[in-house]
Amino acid sequence: MKLKTTLFATSVLTVFGGAAVAQMANDMTIVSWGGAYQNSQIKAYVEPYQENNPGVSVVWDESSAEAVAKLRAQNEANNVTWDLVDVTAADAMRLCDEGLALEIDHDTALAPAPDGTPASEDFGDMIVSDCFIPQIAYSYTFGYRIDAAEWNGKEPTSICDVFDLEAFPGKRSLEKRPLNNVEWALICDGVPRDTVYDVLETEEGQARALAKLDTIKDSVIWWSAGADTPQWLADGEVVFGSTYNGRLFSLIVEQNQPVNMMWDSQAYDLDGWIVPAGLPEDRLARVMDFLYFATDTQRLADQAKYISYGPARKSSAPLVSTHAELGIEMAPHMPTNPDNAKNAFVINYEWWADYRDDLDAKFQSWLAQ
Repeated sequence: MKLKTTLFATSVLTVFGGAAVAQMANDMTIVSWGGAYQNSQIKAYVEPYQENNPGVSVVWDESSAEAVAKLRAQNEANNVTWDLVDVTAADAMRLCDEGLALEIDHDTALAPAPDGTPASEDFGDMIVSDCFIPQIAYSYTFGYRIDAAEWNGKEPTSICDVFDLEAFPGKRSLEKRPLNNVEWALICDGVPRDTVYDVLETEEGQARALAKLDTIKDSVIWWSAGADTPQWLADGEVVFGSTYNGRLFSLIVEQNQPVNMMWDSQAYDLDGWIVPAGLPEDRLARVMDFLYFATDTQRLADQAKYISYGPARKSSAPLVSTHAELGIEMAPHMPTNPDNAKNAFVINYEWWADYRDDLDAKFQSWLAQ
């Protein structure tokens, strides 16, 4: 991959030297997750970039949940149609290992912090792969209806209340993949948090997680898109539902729905960009010009004005202020806020990069039973 990285850096330097501006494509296809998160990207990154580059058009594809499979297919067909893809840390590792994403020289391709700190130091440990350009820290957690009639005024306080159909009856929504579901299942089956991934490495541990999920399977509606759970909670189709903390923030704070967020055992994850391998030079040049802008200190801080995700740069954190429209302080709504983070756990990105394909297949087989 050394040759790719060297060519990559040269292309970026040529673009920012100004001589190759005419060679940049005027169209970008960006892949993301839709909903409130994608809107935060549009407001914080894309619209300001387009103001500076009025000839550039952006097409959005909301396929990030299927990014690995679709990029594999595009690569096999020798027809990569995406220019920039938003993915989780574990998926970035998989795509990098398979040669489907470009390795990045972060200090050459990305802006330094305002005080001159190189990008690699400013992002620090959030750079979990040579191909990964971090944007946010977020979490998976649960929202619940505070007016659920069957609960007789009780409110859940523990992740294990999701598995308690007697005390908290009603439909739940869980994501239609094993990530987080199997960890929560094992935690609520008595597995200590620090040994969850050791247990999951075994056939017996995987069976144990699925057996725990079996206890609520008949009461679960499975979601694939991040917008599903917030909509189902708003409509009263579910009383409990997992999703991204920023989606719940939008539902609770911006839409004023009768829903609360449960922070217990929230699962921390990272999200960011990868650049697909094999882009023509003009498309690559445009993407890198955009990334230099979209991942600088101010832009990442600006995203937190629209959604409650923590910016990936250290230098961005002090700039996080108030919601762009509501004027409320955003810091208390971040998953990293000490009051919210008391009982969190961190997703093991490397473990999921290694085991994801096998466990996905096993999980889908279990769902079909």
